[in-house]
Formats: sequence, C-alpha cells, structure tokens
Amino acid sequence: MPTQETRQNIIDAADRLFYQQGFERTSFADIASDVAISRGNFYYYFKTKDAILDAVIAKRLGDRKNMLAVWEHSGATPEDRICSFIDILLVNGNKIRNYGCPIGTLSAELIKLDHAAQDGATGLFTVFRTWLRRQFERMGHAADSDRLAMHLLARTQGVATLYQAYKDEAFVADEVRQMHAWVASRAKSKNH
Repeated sequence: MPTQETRQNIIDAADRLFYQQGFERTSFADIASDVAISRGNFYYYFKTKDAILDAVIAKRLGDRKNMLAVWEHSGATPEDRICSFIDILLVNGNKIRNYGCPIGTLSAELIKLDHAAQDGATGLFTVFRTWLRRQFERMGHAADSDRLAMHLLARTQGVATLYQAYKDEAFVADEVRQMHAWVASRAKSKNH
C-alpha cells in the first residue's frame, strides 16, 4: 500500500473509532488492527495519539467545509441551505442514534479531558456557526444573524443528544419539521 494511502487509512479508521468508541477509549492497537498494519509500522505514520487526533480534526474540518460548499451551490436560497444543515439529523440518523453527533461528542470528551485539542474540536462548531450566520445574513437578518445561528446550532445539538438517549425517530422527525417551519418563518418575516 502506498505511504499516503496507508496514512489516510489510519486517519479514516481513527476518525471512525474515535466517533464510535471515544478518543480516550481508542488505542493505537485498535487503530492498527483496524487498518491491518503492525504497531511498528503504525508509528512510522503517527508518533503520538495526539498527532492522530490533530489529523482527525483536520479531516473532519475539511469534510465539513466540503459539505457546506456543496450545500452552498445546491441550495437555491439561504432557507434551502439552512434546511440542508437541519436535515443532517435525518441523513445521518442511524449514526447519531448510535453514537451521537461526531462533533459534539468529540468536543465534549476533549473538554472533560481538558485536552489541548479542545479548541480544534470547538473550531468544528465555529465552521457551522459562521456558515449559518452567513445564511441568516443573506436572508436579511444581519443584526441578529449570530444569535439565530447559535440558536439553531444549539437546537440541533440538543436534538442529536436526545436522539442518542431515547432512540426516538418520531421525535427527531418532528423536531426537524419544527426547525424547517422556524427557518421558513424567518425567511418570510424578511420577505414581507
């Protein structure tokens, strides 16, 4: 396997295992086993678990930025784009039900550990906050765009947490409908 491909496979495996098991509970051996390389070869690519964590955060950041760019181009209006953000609760419903939000769970774990990378994990939320704020500004809510962005970010995180706790699909579907209606009311209030 080429060096870059192996490195990427390690990052992908660590990303998935950190999400499913948690950062602290995932060992070098877990990741090496998942990628089917020896621990000795593993150390060639990453010397520390923190180095892997930094790579995972960078991967998640890149993945989220790419996702937002797709929504930016595929959504005809700010309302459509914001609804794509909300719909992630349904699109990734099975993963969220089983493991929670990948950003929220990592951020919460790193904060509990008082880990140096917690700012990087929080930066993942900031990407969403900034993007949502821009959508609300385009909708005509420049004065309160950050407040609206934080409200929606907090609500989606709360829904993700409760979905993982209760495994209630009807609850999530109802919350998504309510959030869509809330966004539509914000769009309508600026169009009239």
